[in-house]
Amino acid sequence: MSLSRALEALLLMSTESLPPEELAAAVDAPVAEVESELRSIAGFYAEHDRGIRLVFVAGGWRFATVDDVADVLEAWLTSDQRAKLSQAALETLAVVAYLQPVSRGRIAGVRGVNVDGVVRTLTMRGLIREAGHDQVTGATTYETTPLFLEKLGLASLRDLPDLAPLLPDAVALEAELGELAKEENHD
Repeated sequence: MSLSRALEALLLMSTESLPPEELAAAVDAPVAEVESELRSIAGFYAEHDRGIRLVFVAGGWRFATVDDVADVLEAWLTSDQRAKLSQAALETLAVVAYLQPVSRGRIAGVRGVNVDGVVRTLTMRGLIREAGHDQVTGATTYETTPLFLEKLGLASLRDLPDLAPLLPDAVALEAELGELAKEENHD
C-alpha cells in the first residue's frame, strides 16, 4: 500500500482537518515524510485542475471543493432531485425532532457517529436551523423548522408520533429519550 493512497483514504473519510502528526501515527510513518507526501498530493490536485483540492486549514489537512463549483453544489444540495434523505439524515432529523433544541455533540452521542456533514446538509435543505446555544457548554443547538413540519404534514411538533409502537424495545428507548430531553432542557 502506498503512503499517498493511505493518506488520501484517511482524509476522504474524515469530516475535519487532520494534523500531520495524527496522519503520521495512523500510517506509521515519520511526520516529515507524511508532510512531504501531503504537499505532493495537494500539488497533484492543483496541477490536474480537479474539482477537489487538498488544503491545510485549522492546523490540519482536509479535502475541500474548489471555489468555482460552489454554485453547482448549492443547486444540487437544494434541488428537488435530492428530495430523498439518506438513512443517516433521517436518523439525525429524528433525533433533532424529538430532543430539540439539541447540540451536535448530543446528536452524535445518541447516533454514535459523527454528524457534522449530515447537520450541514439538513441545515442547507432548510429542515433544521440553529436554535441558540447550550447554556452549559456554549455549543450551538438545533431545532426543526416550519419546512420540516410542512414536509411531514404536521401542524406542530405535538403531532409527532410516539416512538413506542414503531421500534423494538421502544418503551425503554422513549423513556431514555424523554430523560435526555429533560436533562437538555434543565441544564
